[in-house]
Amino acid sequence: MFPVEPISGKMLDYYVGRKDSFLIDLRNPKEYHTGHIKGAVNVPYEEFEEMQTYDFPKGKILVLYCDRGGASLQAARILARNGYKTKTVIGGMKEYRGRNLICDI
Repeated sequence: MFPVEPISGKMLDYYVGRKDSFLIDLRNPKEYHTGHIKGAVNVPYEEFEEMQTYDFPKGKILVLYCDRGGASLQAARILARNGYKTKTVIGGMKEYRGRNLICDI
C-alpha cells in the first residue's frame, strides 16, 4: 500500500502534462465542464463509489481533486489500498489558482 500524499492547489500545475501523472476530477459533470484542470478526466465521486474495480494506469501517479478536498482524499485512500500511487489536492478546486484551468462552457 502506498501512502496518500496531500499537495496544495499551487502544486497541481506541476503534474499537468507529465507522462508519469494521471489527473482525475471527482466533481459532477456540470462542475467539470464549468472549469477543470487541463488533461484531467472526469470520474464523478458518486460513480467512483460504485466501482468494484479500478482501471487507472498503475504505473502513474494519480492526482485526484474535487471541490474542497474531502472526496478526493477518500478516493485517494481507496486507490492507495489497491496499489496506486496517489496525491490529493488539499482544498480542491476552491484553492486552485493556476494557469491550467480549462472551461468548456
